[in-house]
Amino acid sequence: MAIAEEKGLDLVEISPTAQPPVCRIIDFGKFMYDEKKKAAEARKKQKQVTVKEIKLRPKIEEHDFLVKRRQIEEFLTEGHKVKITVRFRGREIVHPEMAQKLLSRIATEVVQKGKIERAPMMESRMMIMLLTPVKKG
Repeated sequence: MAIAEEKGLDLVEISPTAQPPVCRIIDFGKFMYDEKKKAAEARKKQKQVTVKEIKLRPKIEEHDFLVKRRQIEEFLTEGHKVKITVRFRGREIVHPEMAQKLLSRIATEVVQKGKIERAPMMESRMMIMLLTPVKKG
């Protein structure tokens, strides 16, 4: 401690669990600054996974379906998860097999780019399926 005080620096305990404890004579402010920089760099390198949502209807026309499928493929190639929602209105709710058929068609057509993470299931007046991108390599 005397040597650290003489040099105008701080005595910092680096590894308290080691036997004997490891200490260094450094400028504590600079040490904390470097630690914050390392933590920020680690956060920056983490990949954020976002969930994109595509909404469909059970009686979707062919061209509209193809546009939505192309959008889903783009999202998957960019590395996003895709939540596909089929919303029922009025009496359409009595035909959930239409939505099931639609979602299974999507799953089979984008099988190279994405796989099913959560199978199609009903939530109130919607049927929802979640796709994740396929890892390359």
